[in-house]
Amino acid sequence: MSPDEQPHTTEEPWSEERWRLGALSPLDGRYGRQCAPYAAAFSEGALIAQRFAVEVEWLAHLAAMPGVGELSPLTPAEQEVLARWVREFGPEDAAAVKRIEKRTNHDVKAVEYLLKQRLGGELGWSAERTEFAHFGATSEDINNLAYARMVREALAGAWLPAAEALVDDVRSMAVGLAGVPMLARTHGQPATPTTLGKELAVFVARWERQLRNVRAVEVPGKWGGATGTLAAHRVAYPDVDWPGAARAFVEGMGFTWSPLTTQIEPHDWLAELFAAMSRFGTVLVDFCRDMWAYVSLGYLRQRVVEGEVGSSAMPHKVNPIDFENAEANAGVAGALFGHLAAKLPVSRLQRDLSDSSALRNIGSAFGYSGLAVSSARRGLGRVSADEGAMAADLDGAWEVLAEAVQTVMRRYGVPESYEKLKAFSRGRALTAEDLDHFVRDLGLPEEAARRLSTLRPSGYTGYADDLAKLIAVPQMGTKKFDNR
Repeated sequence: MSPDEQPHTTEEPWSEERWRLGALSPLDGRYGRQCAPYAAAFSEGALIAQRFAVEVEWLAHLAAMPGVGELSPLTPAEQEVLARWVREFGPEDAAAVKRIEKRTNHDVKAVEYLLKQRLGGELGWSAERTEFAHFGATSEDINNLAYARMVREALAGAWLPAAEALVDDVRSMAVGLAGVPMLARTHGQPATPTTLGKELAVFVARWERQLRNVRAVEVPGKWGGATGTLAAHRVAYPDVDWPGAARAFVEGMGFTWSPLTTQIEPHDWLAELFAAMSRFGTVLVDFCRDMWAYVSLGYLRQRVVEGEVGSSAMPHKVNPIDFENAEANAGVAGALFGHLAAKLPVSRLQRDLSDSSALRNIGSAFGYSGLAVSSARRGLGRVSADEGAMAADLDGAWEVLAEAVQTVMRRYGVPESYEKLKAFSRGRALTAEDLDHFVRDLGLPEEAARRLSTLRPSGYTGYADDLAKLIAVPQMGTKKFDNR
């Protein structure tokens, strides 16, 4: 198709479409728009911007410390310029850092050099004063805080709102269908009836548990120099309380100061976070497979979208592709989260560089997870319950009442209750008449026999209706990840 034949839209020019067709990752290609919030949080440019912000904040923190006299406090005008540099840091600034990096072959040092250039060129600082940029810091002092800021931004700005929206969508559906009876299946075979709402509510409760775990993760920050001892700081300014200064700096960003580290912050918090996010995705896989099965059984009907094609050969097909897409991408996210959770907390001695390359894949893990969530929401928006199909299924499965009958028999001391029902019902499709005849011959008290004779599969759902409504009010827990 030529560029002239492309649909006219201001949202996606042909040049952008052509660029996406050449992308290596589907996150940047096919799913580029859906993953835009994660690209904004975790791209190379975003990492450089966060590093620059940390460098500037440390410089301002130093300047405000009485014991560091040579730097002198920042004037209001200088403070405003530094804040503007951080606020307006964009692609051209990141490109300038990359040009410096070609010479330094060190990404964090390149950020420091750009800051020094601006301090001298735009603010007119002396060479002596610009030396306080990156003062006493090691690259990992910058990096650990930069990544913590990136993760916090992605969680608060993209992933958590999307995950919560999915849970709320399922919550609404569960409450609305709380009393709609449905034949349950254990091992794929007819089992004690439930309600569709109660089954959906189970997923809501499971997801909320993992969201509480995500929010409960405490984010530590490291600022300790080359090997975590603040040694250079103490030699340069012996009278300054450097542990106190480091703590104030880290806590000022909204993180918890971690006084005991090697050269790197040990990344345990990332492992904890990724484990919880991975478990959220595992529950999502389980959800998608069940929704797929309900579509297959006819319990859920899919909305037909005009113009869409379900099969290149079979015109009648409407496939549950959104749930399949979500299942696949949740699996990829889980694999990435699992590797990162296992790898990042392990580093040789004071540190090795393997964590640096691994950390660059956090965005991909978030992207696949976010893509899975959005696909599941889209699939959910296209289905509705077919109560008639569920009722018909129940009406053809009277054998599921065998559990109820043998339990009442046990209450009234009928010998070998289970064994008698097994011999009567196992492997058979029973009718209402079959069950009625069986019950009448048991010699049960009249009230009990009447209760069993009036029981129907559709009414044998226990407390399912009430249980489904337990999730009507969200139980998210404490919010740890604020979008600062």
